[in-house]
Amino acid sequence: QVQLVESGGGLVQAGGSLRLSCTASRRTFVRYTVGWFRQAPGKEREFVAVIRWSSGNTYYADSLKGRFTISRDAAMNVVYLQMNSLNTADTAVYYCAANSQAKYSDYEGDYDYWGQGTQVTVSS
Repeated sequence: QVQLVESGGGLVQAGGSLRLSCTASRRTFVRYTVGWFRQAPGKEREFVAVIRWSSGNTYYADSLKGRFTISRDAAMNVVYLQMNSLNTADTAVYYCAANSQAKYSDYEGDYDYWGQGTQVTVSS
C-alpha cells in the first residue's frame, strides 16, 4: 500500500506561484509514474501532468504547458508541481496519484493510489 501526501497548497494572488509536493510513505516511487490531477468546484477532476520516475519523462495537459512543471527529487522521494502565472481558473484541489504499472497516463482510472489533496486558491 502506498500512502501519498500532498503539501504546498494555499492562497496566492493571481500572477503568483506555488510549488506543490507529493511524498510517499513506506514506499519509494521507483517503478511508478506519478501524476497530478485537479478538481475545481463543480467540475470533474482533470489531468494536470505526469512524470515517469525511472526516466524523468513528463507529459502535460495542453492547456497548462509552459506554466506548470512537474519534476522529481529521487534522493528525497518527492514529486513536485511548480505552478507559475496562476490565475483564478487554477483554483482547485490538487491531487497526487501513483500508477504502479508505470503507465504514462492522463486517465485517472489508471492510477492506483491517491493522496487526500491540497487546496490551491488563487485570488484576483
